[in-house]
Amino acid sequence: MTSEADDQHQGLASWITAPMLANRGLYGRVILAATMINLFGLASSLFAMTVYDRVLPNNAMASLVGLSVGLAVVVLFDFVLRGLRAYFVDIAGANIDREIGERMFGRLLAMRLALRQGSTGQLTGLMRELESLRDFFASATVSALVDVPFIVLTLAVIAAIGGWVVLVPLAAVPLVIGSALATRPTLERLAGKAMTEGLTKQAVLVETIGGIETVKANGAGPLLSHRWIGAIDRQASHALRQRMVSAVGMNIVSAANTLSYAGVVIFGVTLIMDHRLTMGALIACSMLTSRAVSPLAQIAQLLSRLTATRTAYRQLDTFMRQPLEGPAGQGLRPGVIAGRITLRNVGFTYPGAAEAALRDLTLSIEKGERVALIGKVGSGKSTIARLLLGLYEASDGIVQIDGTDIRQFDPAALRLQIGVALQESVLISGSIRENILLGRPGIDEEEMLRAARLSGTHDHVGSIANGYDLKLTDRGEGLSGGQRQSIALARALAGRPPMLVFDEPTSAMDGHGEAQLIDRLANEVAGRTMVLITHRPALMRLATRIIVMEAGRVIIDGPRDEVLARQRAAMTAASANGGPRGVAA
Repeated sequence: MTSEADDQHQGLASWITAPMLANRGLYGRVILAATMINLFGLASSLFAMTVYDRVLPNNAMASLVGLSVGLAVVVLFDFVLRGLRAYFVDIAGANIDREIGERMFGRLLAMRLALRQGSTGQLTGLMRELESLRDFFASATVSALVDVPFIVLTLAVIAAIGGWVVLVPLAAVPLVIGSALATRPTLERLAGKAMTEGLTKQAVLVETIGGIETVKANGAGPLLSHRWIGAIDRQASHALRQRMVSAVGMNIVSAANTLSYAGVVIFGVTLIMDHRLTMGALIACSMLTSRAVSPLAQIAQLLSRLTATRTAYRQLDTFMRQPLEGPAGQGLRPGVIAGRITLRNVGFTYPGAAEAALRDLTLSIEKGERVALIGKVGSGKSTIARLLLGLYEASDGIVQIDGTDIRQFDPAALRLQIGVALQESVLISGSIRENILLGRPGIDEEEMLRAARLSGTHDHVGSIANGYDLKLTDRGEGLSGGQRQSIALARALAGRPPMLVFDEPTSAMDGHGEAQLIDRLANEVAGRTMVLITHRPALMRLATRIIVMEAGRVIIDGPRDEVLARQRAAMTAASANGGPRGVAA
């Protein structure tokens, strides 16, 4: 899988410029419509000048009728073009939003977990910043940006009609632009702070909702409330200061607009008294002055939006520049793996951790071998599972499957060959059917039912009216822990993957249900490579070999019955001596 971080423009990154270029045809229509709208906008001022200078002095009512009809046609076309411009902007914005959203979500799925920064809520808040980009590309902001260059055209027409009168609105341009540029650094700094507090607020919200039962049961409400209110207050403070700074720019624009109009009238009157300007020309110039200064009024608003958009872009671009998991080029996509596993001198330390989870670990698992990993909490068992799945890369050494470094495989293609039931049985919102199938190719409903019967899911789903179409809420809330585990096991067994990785797959099941599951799995797992992480002795029946872990190293490795006998002897001796019981399964 290639990294888009290598394909960057010096300005905007390719992940945002590519969708923009793909929609350049629509933006071309927006520019064309804006050009016509601004040209039509001159019609009303020219109409007024002609009426005052030609129609009234000559009592030319027929000409007035003709001019009125022409103005009506211009207004009609202006109305249509404004609608079309808004439509094109919205369509282009929707296209860009979809393309960028697709890239961002793909990047989220393929990100390296070792590079993940912040909590789940902060990452969720970061993804929400896509809305800032969407608001920019699919709003009046783009239309305003297109209108600003036509200030030059309007000033040129004022100069053609009123001569030196153009100096008055021309003087307002640097004043407005200067004030906007002067407030920009402050706005950008405040926008960044407001966004940071917004992400903090989002993090607290997600953590609270995701663990609401734990929050209630353990009385964590006051702590989270304090964090929530604090984030709100800080964000509100930054946002208030941001609005106050923006208001300064807007007030300067409003004053400039008023002064420009008054200045044109005053200057124009002196020119009329010198017979160098007509009354109609003065009226036309005063109308055009408002058209020239009005787009300037949008500059302050544009800078405010641009600041928010730029802040969001920087945050998202940092995320998009992170390297993806998997190889830099085209990863290997195995059709079927045999399941031979080799770890050579593997060391691994979790990001931010002080101690290594694995230390110089070497072991091999042959094709079709069923291995149980046991040991104390924190001994490195689950870390081995994560390395085999490519969720993390080894800090030292090499992890191989079928003799190939796991880093050469396309991670998604490799994981399709591995049935996984992790320690926490996380289900997605949707039906039970969707949670088992997951939209994977080659797995039909017949295979789903087979896996559901094996895992025990069918025992509690088959008798329900809506059965496999039962809609689950977030993470499968409403189901018992054992039911969630059975669905996760069905998901892992569906498709008969040649390699299985189970991490405490029955920890929430009762003894009777676990015994029945083991009986059903005995034939299912035969001939497949299985890595089983467990503390439950009953599950050892599925293994042919046991590896005992301690402090990231292998301390015992051998046939199941032999290792269990050694463990029982060690525990008996320790109990007789009144000492610690050692490592238990």
